[in-house]
Amino acid sequence: MENSHLASEPKIHILVSKGWQDYTLLDSGNGRRLEKIGPYRFIRPAVQAMWKPKLETSQWQSVHGIFLANRSESGGQWQIQKPFPPSWEISYKALRFKAYLASSRHIGFFPEQAPHWDWIQQIISSSSKPVQVLNLFGYSGVASLAAASAGATVTHVDASKKTIQIAKENQQISRLSNSNIRWILDDALKFLRREQRRGVKYDGIILDPPKFGRGPKGEVWEFFALFPILLELCSQVLNPRPLFFVLTAYALQASAITIYNTVSEYLPLSNGQFSCGELALEEQSAKRLLPMAIYVRWQNNALPFYKEKISSLEQEG
Repeated sequence: MENSHLASEPKIHILVSKGWQDYTLLDSGNGRRLEKIGPYRFIRPAVQAMWKPKLETSQWQSVHGIFLANRSESGGQWQIQKPFPPSWEISYKALRFKAYLASSRHIGFFPEQAPHWDWIQQIISSSSKPVQVLNLFGYSGVASLAAASAGATVTHVDASKKTIQIAKENQQISRLSNSNIRWILDDALKFLRREQRRGVKYDGIILDPPKFGRGPKGEVWEFFALFPILLELCSQVLNPRPLFFVLTAYALQASAITIYNTVSEYLPLSNGQFSCGELALEEQSAKRLLPMAIYVRWQNNALPFYKEKISSLEQEG
């Protein structure tokens, strides 16, 4: 799947996590996905799953909840089928955190991002110097916990007070309460501008911007209008010799190549390697890959240790 015509010849991969025990994509099809999250089973929309399900109908009927999307796909509601607690603990390797049903169809974490968590941990563990990491649009904090568990000092920024509280609870659950994590409730662009004025620099940046959102004071975030500004500000707070940069994007009418071209334009990073592609989940039923998001990431070539390790996590298309 590697394309030699792209600028700087970025490596294009499909990343699929093989490390889950408490999460399983059981099956998908007819625009839906059947998932097992800890001991509970749920159905959520998956518009790209245009194929037929492989499991019997009875397997799809025995669930705890179904998310019913609106016609616009911008909202909906959960239909509860069986009782289950408001939240429950699950784990990914040594990380522990809460799963729960959110009104936005989310479940408290993004299982397809697990390859990023592994990659971030390997890079930080390979560094011989203290590592400062910035996690923007940090959500429930699993990526922040991954970075902190590897020894980094983390600044976690999100616009939702409720979500930051959940992230703090996840820190306790993962027994990382002594880790150096700074929790910031703020608009991402405003925070970056202040950090730039202060002269603060980071060795790694994690970005997971939504397609649309609002800051704590009503600030409007719209991806296509503000993404270049976000990257320009990120370039100003990156260490001159950074270790990594990773961006994950959802629900966009854009390809990984589009995002790569934009990132490489505004972040002219040297002495490293870009890669881009898709994050996917593999079904237990038929081993098909369900595409979930697109990503771009960059890694510093000065740390040869993690290059071989990372390749084992990537499934080339």
